[in-house]
Amino acid sequence: MNIHPIAYFHSPFSSKFGIPKQSGLVEELEGRIVFAPEYRSADYIRGLQGFDYIWLIWEFSDNRHPSKSPVVRPPVLGGNERVGVFATRSPFRPNALGLSSVRIQRIELDSTSGPVIHVLGADLMDGTPIYDIKPYIVYADCHPEARSGFVDNRSWPKLEVVIPEEIAKNYQPERLSVLRKILELDPRPHYQNDPHRIYGMPFDGTDVRFFVENGVLTVIR
Repeated sequence: MNIHPIAYFHSPFSSKFGIPKQSGLVEELEGRIVFAPEYRSADYIRGLQGFDYIWLIWEFSDNRHPSKSPVVRPPVLGGNERVGVFATRSPFRPNALGLSSVRIQRIELDSTSGPVIHVLGADLMDGTPIYDIKPYIVYADCHPEARSGFVDNRSWPKLEVVIPEEIAKNYQPERLSVLRKILELDPRPHYQNDPHRIYGMPFDGTDVRFFVENGVLTVIR
C-alpha cells in the first residue's frame, strides 16, 4: 500500500523538543490542519462539524533513522526501563506512524487554503504530515474502565515553573498560560537531570531557555 499526506499540521513547535508526550496533556494548545491542494474541497469534511474530537494518523517525520530495535525506553518509566515497542507509543517504531486524538476548536471553510480544521491539545510538530483523519466516536472509542499497563502504576509529577516578569511580558496572557503548562510537564529527556545544564525549546517563534533544579524549572530568557 502506498500512502501520501492528505494534510499538514501547523503548531507553535518547530522541533520535537518540548512537545507534550501525548495529546490532550495541554488542552489549550492550538494547532491547524491544512489540507494538501488536491483535498481542499469542503466535501471531504462534510458532516465533521457534528463531532467534537477527531483521530489523526500522522508521521514521526523528524525521525531520520528507521527503528531496528524490538524494545524502547518510554519516558513514563524514567527513560531507563526497556519494554516492547508495540507496548508503547514510542516514535521509534518499524512504521513511523503516530495516532492522536484532538479536539475540534472550529472549522474554517472560507480560508484561502481551503477548509482548515483548528484543533486543541495536539502533540504534533509544525509541518507534520497527516495521512488520515477519522471522527472520534464515544461508544466505540471510549473505554474508561480499561487498564493502561505500566502507565497505571506511574505518576507524572509536574514541575514548578518560574517565568520572570521581564520575560513573561513578551507573551499574550493565553500564550503564556499554554507555555507554562508545557513547561510543567518537563520537556527534558527523562534520563537527564543536570541542574547546571541550560535547555532550549522553540515555541511560537521564540527560543525559550531554562534550567531545572530541585523540581523547579526557571526560564532565563
